[in-house]
Amino acid sequence: MSVKPTQNEALVSRILTFSCVDGPGNRLVVFLQGCNFDCITCHNPHTINHCTHCGDCVESCPSDALSIASQQNGPQQRVIWHADKCTHCDLCIDVCPDKSNPKIVSYSVDDMLALIRQHHFFLNGITISGGEATLQLPFIIALFKAVKSDPDLAHLTCYIDSNGSLSRTGWERVSPYLDGAMIDLKAWQSDTHLWLVGRDKHRVIDTIDYLATQNKLHEVRLLHIPGKSDLDTEVDAVGDYLNTLPKEVKIRLNAFQHHGVIGEALTWEKCSETEMNRFHNLLFSKINRPMQLPTIYT
Repeated sequence: MSVKPTQNEALVSRILTFSCVDGPGNRLVVFLQGCNFDCITCHNPHTINHCTHCGDCVESCPSDALSIASQQNGPQQRVIWHADKCTHCDLCIDVCPDKSNPKIVSYSVDDMLALIRQHHFFLNGITISGGEATLQLPFIIALFKAVKSDPDLAHLTCYIDSNGSLSRTGWERVSPYLDGAMIDLKAWQSDTHLWLVGRDKHRVIDTIDYLATQNKLHEVRLLHIPGKSDLDTEVDAVGDYLNTLPKEVKIRLNAFQHHGVIGEALTWEKCSETEMNRFHNLLFSKINRPMQLPTIYT
């Protein structure tokens, strides 16, 4: 089922009212539903697709927080989430056959601004994540523009956490209201990138290049998957590319783990601290700049 939110509405999977790992400082983080990548290693696969209202999740709910109802204007059934009964055990997510979530909530720009105002005294900024945040770009632009024009909220920085698939035209549209972006680079060779996420890396590189020229690139994240990704075997090329980026751009190394992952990738070797240090040292020999390492390995 195709779901098309309006310019002033977004389909939200989750909201964290406080995070210190999704951009600089203390941040309110909004995870939007829907992604145009299908990463084998995704640790939030339930954010990829939109609910088809098949109803498979309803019987699995131990607290009767899900039910089936017919739409007023047709025979199509819909899954209804009753938030007041939900214990967030996430069994509905586990049984979903479509990499989705029946607990999606629609937020208007005004709704989101009201939530931000409740917490703004404790925040340095807002980060829109996903899924892939930029699939709901009109909402992001409207929200960021409203934040920047509000005297009580204008001090908050506005960031996007993205897979880098947005076109340059899209980044140009949001750029006037954007303070920074965090972009994932999951592989170097296009064939490897295509295998891991379902798309090649062309748009990702173009996104990183554009944001760097606009001083909007906050962080590039590299995912190391031992024996599967190619960032270590292509370290010369990766290092040469990272050396073209401004020194103030942060480089974060992420270690592949099994948390949240489903399917084939659960059989893959996790990235240990020893292996991550090996990759770090290899890359550091090429770029000689600080890189953020994981603090927890599960």
